[in-house]
Amino acid sequence: MLTLPAELADELVTHATSEKPNECCGLISGIDGVAHRIYRLRNTEASPFLYAMDPREQLRVMDEIDDAGQDLVAIYHSHTRSAAYPSRTDVELAFYPATPYLIVSLQDPNQPVIRAFILSRTAAADEQIREVPVEIR
Repeated sequence: MLTLPAELADELVTHATSEKPNECCGLISGIDGVAHRIYRLRNTEASPFLYAMDPREQLRVMDEIDDAGQDLVAIYHSHTRSAAYPSRTDVELAFYPATPYLIVSLQDPNQPVIRAFILSRTAAADEQIREVPVEIR
């Protein structure tokens, strides 16, 4: 399970909305599956269909998370026009099989949806996507 304080869930939605029409992306740190901080990263693709993080920026943030004594609890991005469900590209580009990938969907801008998944590129097709419950409190 991934636990998001309500203010961090709001921050995710704000980030996704501010980057629209392009996808946003970033990292979430925390302890024992409880999110403590969101790190907004630049989508180097600047695309409504794809996201990529700058490797140097990502490494800097990963070091900062480690220095703070926290863990990477999720990698996030937004879907501006589709549901909060991983695309084929999301699965193909998932390089952290033990880390939840959180998706913020703005398909209905009045009702943003946040869901998280464990993505495995090497599993059988029907086992590549496993939902992780997200508790917002």
